[in-house]
Formats: sequence, structure tokens, C-alpha cells
Amino acid sequence: MLSEQLHLIFSLLSLSLSLSLSLFHRVNERPEKTQVMELVSRNFLVKVSCLFPELFISTTTLDFTECVCVFSTSDEIDAEEGSEGGDEDEKGEGEPADGEEALMEAGDGEDDKKEPGDEFVDKEHESQFCLETNFTGKGEQEETRDEDSKDMFVQHLDTELDEEDVQKITSGCKSKTQITWPKLGTLLCTNPLEKFGPIGSQTDTNLPVFHKLVETRWRDLNQTFNHKGQAEEISPLQLELLALMGSYKDLYYPETCPVKQGPYVRSAYCLHVLNHVLKANSQVLAHNSQLKEQKSRTKAGAEPQDELRDQGLTRPKVLILVPFRGSALQVVHTLISLLETKGKKVMVSNKKKFKEEFGEDEDEKPPNLQRPDDYNAIFTGNVDDHFRIGVSILKGSMRLYAPFYSSDIIITSPLGLRTVLGAEGERKRDFDFLSSIELLVVDQADVFLMQNWEHVLHVMKHMNLQPLDSHGVDFSRVRMWNLNNWARHYRQTLVFSSIQDPQINNILTKHCANYRGQIVIKNIPKTGSICQVLVQLPHVFQMFSSASFIDHDARFQFFIDKVLPQYKDSVMSHTLIYIPSYFDYVRLRNYMKKEEMNFASVCEYSSKSEVSRARHFFQKGEKQFMLFTERFHFYKRYTIKGIQNLIFYGLPSFPHFYSEVCNMLATASQGEEASWTCTALYSRYDAHKLAAITGAQRAGQMLNSNKAVHLFVTGGEDKNV
Repeated sequence: MLSEQLHLIFSLLSLSLSLSLSLFHRVNERPEKTQVMELVSRNFLVKVSCLFPELFISTTTLDFTECVCVFSTSDEIDAEEGSEGGDEDEKGEGEPADGEEALMEAGDGEDDKKEPGDEFVDKEHESQFCLETNFTGKGEQEETRDEDSKDMFVQHLDTELDEEDVQKITSGCKSKTQITWPKLGTLLCTNPLEKFGPIGSQTDTNLPVFHKLVETRWRDLNQTFNHKGQAEEISPLQLELLALMGSYKDLYYPETCPVKQGPYVRSAYCLHVLNHVLKANSQVLAHNSQLKEQKSRTKAGAEPQDELRDQGLTRPKVLILVPFRGSALQVVHTLISLLETKGKKVMVSNKKKFKEEFGEDEDEKPPNLQRPDDYNAIFTGNVDDHFRIGVSILKGSMRLYAPFYSSDIIITSPLGLRTVLGAEGERKRDFDFLSSIELLVVDQADVFLMQNWEHVLHVMKHMNLQPLDSHGVDFSRVRMWNLNNWARHYRQTLVFSSIQDPQINNILTKHCANYRGQIVIKNIPKTGSICQVLVQLPHVFQMFSSASFIDHDARFQFFIDKVLPQYKDSVMSHTLIYIPSYFDYVRLRNYMKKEEMNFASVCEYSSKSEVSRARHFFQKGEKQFMLFTERFHFYKRYTIKGIQNLIFYGLPSFPHFYSEVCNMLATASQGEEASWTCTALYSRYDAHKLAAITGAQRAGQMLNSNKAVHLFVTGGEDKNV
């Protein structure tokens, strides 16, 4: 018995020594591969607990299964153990050990399929772009301190709100003012707090203070997309946009035409994003150096100084939503161009891989088709809408494919981010990386309406939520408003679109609460797109009563009771029905099937063969009606031949679609012009769309008139009855 006890004692001493050596090796040497060491078996633990009960608090709490100790080598072991939860056992040896790398593979479906871009793990540049282990020189620190007092970046993030301020912001009580700027036009300013008043005149509003890496380059902004190499000065529109962005108020600019203003707007917000990230990271690096100096002084007996709070709960600061990979490619190219200086190239890691995945394959380019300029501008390049990529920027160098929790900027499509965010109840989901976003850019919001707007709303609902895990953050460096869960009140949101739409407006009214307020550009269209209709055509606008913007029943009932019966006669053949909403399309299609009406239909989900058959039968008159969705027209822009009668079930979201569809009648055979008709339905909730089509003055008269029917004639002298 004594020999057995001695044997167990020596075994325990060996076990203790092994544990100590393993822990020491874990902390100091950090081997690249996880070490697995079998420690003890169940029988051994049973014997020890019986012979030495004082070693255990309670034997009932001991797990007597075969025990294996696994030591992770990640930089943030404790944070990962909390974030991974019960998923540790599912990791293979070749998969990344840290939660931030695993994020890139999360949420892609129940079968855990990985996208090619998500399997790539860039460990080579991790230390080079790590904020915690890099420092700045003394000269840079002094420069940063001197600029702090006049920099709106510092003023915005260092402002401390109190409970009363937050209550005022969330109560919805806001003051509104209106001002006019030379290029942008009418600015509607909304402010929840009086001490942060509205924007002033254009001459009284200063441009932002630029970081030293871009202060010599920002005036060459337009060379980032000018491939001809010609020098082009920064435009007055860009200067006004930069001044508004530099105020850190939310901004909605709904006149971003993809052909004219699109490239200029993209360059402007990329400059603002880059300026914000460079300043934020420079501040962290400068404070790292200060803390290093303080640490040495404290050892020498000096008193410790105040805490330096310069970070959020997670590293990502900027989220940019764009619709296609080609758009993301343009954003990254713009950021790189802004970082480059004469005679000095920027070090960009993984650039070749990025070009391969986000560039356009020469073999996949469609044939030269006759399409409008806006179509060519939107669908140029890679049009894949499922992607996401992290970008980190430090000391003028850029890292592409950075893990989200090591990124400064996340560039993604709503669908690409939606698959990571997941939904409630899903096993794999993560949204902590959105907790400290300080700048949100929603570019080409009108294109998102043609994709799936629910994905955009899903992203907005997950912005600036309190993270579920610490992710290894140093809480002594986290700003107090982040700890108070007030990050959403400090987030600036920039929304760019080519149209005004209530669903886009809803982003700013329901999902944005910036303490500095909002600015919306609201210019009244003087002339509508009806002036671009080239054919001689009578346009009948019929108004119906509706209880709300989403009252689809009133529109449907008015259509089948008042409008459709007029076109059931065989004389009214070749009738195309333009339907903006897919749900209205399905409802109308089901009704016409039930009524056994002679019709064809095309939508965004129709195959090429279905579209060809429908177009053929409609042109030949074998089908009396054709149902035609707005999204189909947006993505295809086919010319439908044989139209003699046109019905707009709802006004188009894009005003130029109205003239494009009307001009399709010009393809009809000669001699049929006298019988052409056009009918459009609208309610008082369609004011923006109506003004964009008919012009603001006419739209006001139509909405306030006692008459429910109004007639316009194009192709000659315009008349209004």
C-alpha cells in the first residue's frame, strides 16, 4: 500500500512538472501547431481521489472521462475560448485557430461549403498590420497633438454625451432647417441636439483636415478614375461633398447618376474613408508610443498619466456596401491611388489574388449590345453580388483579405454580409465585427432595391450592437461611449443613390441616430422624364385612393375594377403591363390565370427560352397581354416589339424607365400610331415618382386637383387636360 502511495505521489509530481513546462512553453515559445498532450486516465484519477481526498474539493464535480489537455497558440487564447463556444471540436488541423479567421467561413450554409476567397488565410502580414504591436516616432506624435484642436475627426469622437442627450436623440424631436449650396442645391438639415446646430453656408464650411499621407494627393482625386492620364482638377461638387462629410453628419445624396456623378462621388467618399482610417490608426500608434514611454517613466518613479481611450470594442471602423465585385474593385483601386505618391508605390499584399477574384475575365465579357449609358455604367466589370473582403491599412501600406477582426475597412455586398450575419437560431453566425463601425457607406442604394432590400435592412439591424465576446480587446483603451453602448449615436452614415425612394429614406429615419444630425439633398425636378418620350402618345394618369404607401390591395382592386375591363376587348390587343413590384406581378399573374386570360409574362427569374417565346407570341398577337417586371427591365433592357397599349401598374422607380418603355412603341409597324394608348396609376404616396416623371409643378397640380384623371400628349406640343 505504501509503495502504491509513493508511486502515485511521484506520478502527481511528474504531472505537475509537465503541466508547468507545458504552460511555460505555451506562453513563451508559442509553437505554430496546437500541442496535444495526454495527461491522465480515469483509473489514475479514481485512485488519487481515494488515497488523497484532501486534494479535491468534491469528487462529484470531477469528470472521470479520459482527459486530454489542448493548448492553443493564438494571441488571444481566452477571448477565443469564449467566442468559439462549443465549436472547438469541429475544427480540423488545417483550419485557422482564431475566431477572426474562422469568421470568413461562417454562415455560408448548413453544409459548411466554403467559397474560394474564404479559404485564403493571410498569416504572413498579421504582425505588420497589427495595431497593438506598432508604434510611431516622436515627430509624428507631436504633429498629431498639434492638429487635434481643429480637427473635426477628433472633436466628433472625443465628444462625451450624457444620458439627457441620448434621451433627446432617441425621442425623435428634431429641429429642421433648409439651406442652399451652389452645386448640391437644397440641403435639408435635421438636428436632434441644439448644441450641434445645422450646417452653415458653403463659404463658412471648411474642408476636413487631411492626414499627412493624403494631404499632398487629395487634389489629384479625379486621376484615380481618369484612365487617359489627363490632369483633372477636383470638381466643385466633390469639394462640397467633402465639406459635408467632414462635418460628420449623416448624408443622403439621391442624385448620384452612375454615368455623370458616380465616379466623382466614389472618389470623394473613398478619400473621406481613407482619411478617417489613417487618422484613427495614427492616433492608436501614437498612444502606443506614449504608453511605452509612460511605462518606462513609471518604473523610474513618475506618476502614471490619464488613460488613453482611442478604440472601439472591435477593430473594423468602416463598412462600405456596394452591389457588385466590380464596384468593390473600383473602391480598392481608388484607395490605392490615393495612398500613392509620385515616385513611390504602395505595398499592397494579396493584390494579385484580389485582381483574379474581383476583376473581369476577358472571356466572360458579353457581346457588344446596344444598351443605355446608365446600364453600361452599372454593369461594367464583375457583376457577382456575393462577396466580402477585409482591408487593413497601416503606415501607408494595405493588406487585402485581412480577417474581419484585423480589418479597418470591410467592403461587401448586402448578400455577402448577410450570409455571415446569419439569422436568429442559426448555429453559425457572427456580427460582433459591426459593433464599433464609425463610418457606414451605402453606395448605389438604388441598385440594392433591384437586388434584395431585405438584406440591406438585415445589415442595418445588426449595426453597432453590443458584442457577445471580448475578442481580446484592451478595455482600458476603449472609448466610454462604446462601453455605454452608444456607438450608434457616433456612427456617420453616407447614402448615395440615383433616385429618391421611401425605402432608402427609411434607412436614415429608422436606423440612423447620429448625434450631429443629418443632411438630405432635396432638389425639386423641374422637368420630368416624360419630356424624353419621342413618340406621339396620349398619357392618361389615373389617381386612386390609398391608405398607406404599402397598400397593395387598393391598387390591385382599382386595376381589376376600373382599368383592366377596358382592355379585355380583342381590339385592345398588344397590351404590355409594366409592374414595379415582383409581389404585385405574382398576384396579377395568378389572377389572370384564374380568369383564363390570354397573356404571356416575363420577370427577372424567367429563362432565356421563356423570354424568347413570350416576346415572339406577344409580337405576333398570339398573346393579348404581357406582364413585364421592373427588375427584368433593369437587368436586361430588352426592347419589346409589338406594343400598342401600355399600362403602368405602378410608376417606375427610375424615372427614365418611363420614357424608355414608352419609346418601345416606335418599333411597331407603320400606321398604328393613332391607336396607341398609355395609362399610368398613382396615389398620393407616389409624389416623388410622379414629380420625377411629369415635373414638380405638374405633379403638385395633379395631387391637389379634384380630378382623378389627367391627360398629357407627347410627340407634339405638350398638353395637360
